Amino acid sequence: MSDAHSESYKNYTRKCLLIFLAVLCGTGLMVGASFASLASGVRIAMILPIACVNAFLVAGHLMHLISERKMVYIVLVFTVIFFIGLMGLTIWAHADVPHLKGV
Repeated sequence: MSDAHSESYKNYTRKCLLIFLAVLCGTGLMVGASFASLASGVRIAMILPIACVNAFLVAGHLMHLISERKMVYIVLVFTVIFFIGLMGLTIWAHADVPHLKGV
C-alpha cells in the first residue's frame, strides 16, 4: 500500500510542478508582452489569452475546481439569482426618488 501511495503522490507532485511551471512561463510571457513595442490593443490581445490560460490552470487544477463541477454550478446559480435580484432592486428603487415641490 505504501508503494502505490508514494507513486501516486509522486505523479500528483509532478503534475502540480508542471502546472506551476506553465503558470510561471505564462506570467513571464505576459510581462514580456507588456514591454513589447506594439500598439496597446495588440498587447492587450496578446496578454488576455495568456491570462485566461493561467486563470484556468490555477483555478481548475491547483484549486481543484475542475473536479468540483456540481458545487461550482450551484455557486454560479446562486450568483446569477442574487445578481438578478440586485438589478431588480436597483430598477425598482430608480422610481423611488423624492421630488422637490416648488422648485
